[in-house]
Amino acid sequence: MNAESDFIKTVFGLKLKQQRQKKNWSLQDLAVKTGLSKSYLNEIENGKKYPKHDKIIQLSEALNCTFDDLVSTKLDKSLAPFNEILQSDFFKEVPLDLFGINKNNLISIISDAPKKVTAFINALIEISQNYNLGKERFYFAVLRSFQELYDNYFPEIEEKVIQFAKENNLEFNKNLKSEVLENILIEKFKYTIQSEDFEPYGTLDNLRSLFIPEKKLLLLNKKLEKDQRVFILAKEIGFTILYLKNRPNTYSWLDFGSFEEILNNFYASYFAGALLISKEKIIENTSDFFLQNSWKPQSFTSLIDSFTNSPETFYYRLTNILSSEIGIKDLFYLCLVKKKGSDKIQILKELHLNHQQAPHANATNEHYCRRWIAVKNLHHLKQNETLTDAQISHYKDQGISYLVISTSQKNPFSDGSNRSYCLGILLNSQTIKKINFIKSPSLQTINVGVTCESCSIADCEVRQAPPVRLEKEYFNLSMKASIEKIRKEIESGNKK
Repeated sequence: MNAESDFIKTVFGLKLKQQRQKKNWSLQDLAVKTGLSKSYLNEIENGKKYPKHDKIIQLSEALNCTFDDLVSTKLDKSLAPFNEILQSDFFKEVPLDLFGINKNNLISIISDAPKKVTAFINALIEISQNYNLGKERFYFAVLRSFQELYDNYFPEIEEKVIQFAKENNLEFNKNLKSEVLENILIEKFKYTIQSEDFEPYGTLDNLRSLFIPEKKLLLLNKKLEKDQRVFILAKEIGFTILYLKNRPNTYSWLDFGSFEEILNNFYASYFAGALLISKEKIIENTSDFFLQNSWKPQSFTSLIDSFTNSPETFYYRLTNILSSEIGIKDLFYLCLVKKKGSDKIQILKELHLNHQQAPHANATNEHYCRRWIAVKNLHHLKQNETLTDAQISHYKDQGISYLVISTSQKNPFSDGSNRSYCLGILLNSQTIKKINFIKSPSLQTINVGVTCESCSIADCEVRQAPPVRLEKEYFNLSMKASIEKIRKEIESGNKK
């Protein structure tokens, strides 16, 4: 959409379609009246072709409009917002192709109902401004949707990992040494790798790595723990093996210029997770864990420890295989954080498979339910402790329940903040058959909500705010019921 000719063809096609629809003509009607083929007219309306001068005269005469009405690039009020989109980087920045939508699809949708669609686009822009939804948050929301559409499972990357491991005689286990990966990057891919003290650079103290592409130089923060270092090295190998040229050069803070960089960062991270935790082994061990007859936190902790020292890596790897390989389709993953000296809980990362599950991030500063096991873990966590537990969370207002397993730990790379990683599995007839310990006496069933502001639990001992949003919904329902009562009384003649 950068070329001026593309813009002119697109606008002409929109205006032609608009003029045709004003007369309630089909493409076939216009073809008959102009002598031009229906397929040719369709290509013009879709912005693929621009007619010659004599053809434009034929079209304007048939449509009873002026030559300038068609060739002018000025759009009327109904299409004015779309004009701005066409001349911006919208089609370049928004990765519509990921979802099977190309430029012509969108143009066709907009031209069919321009006022409604442009009003919708304007509403999205206004919502994003009101909730401070910047480009970064928008891109990550798109990435999440992309992952969810594919069940967060990418077999082509899994195959690349297996091939790479075989070629380099690597075993999939937690004892994979950072030195081995460093040697591969240095010897095969000509990297230079240095440990760096970022502390003198102020805010860079919390930066884990910095890649300088001009020199193929990877700087690793000297404060990195073993597992963090191994993950970053595996991720760098992912960038190289998957030929991901457009990429962010910082981690974990991302400085990026396009959606492609964020997508490639995800692909490289996926490669790293698959390299560090064997797909076959995690399927086998997790399936065995689900066959246990009782819930024991130490059993799940042992399961994590058999693969990695990083609960975050393990929980996220589970999202790759539970749906695609074990048949547990409805689940969510959340990463929650509680900063030192603050009582506020934030959701840092989330993923929902099959559809959006009950617990989800909220951008309006509402208070997440304190009855969530992940939140309780955060508040009970002691210094340098890792805490794992589970519960059955029953969402009273939605009438659904989840098995939720959570592990909390002090974030080893921050100024005292704590993190909880949790996996929630929707309890239905399929999942209950797959998880033997679901009726274990050690698993408590707890009534929970999403946020205090939307929760109807009346006797909640940890409520942080009144249910204002729910009260508003009840008020609206009451208003509707009263209006309906009046209507019925009038219709039946009982109203005096």
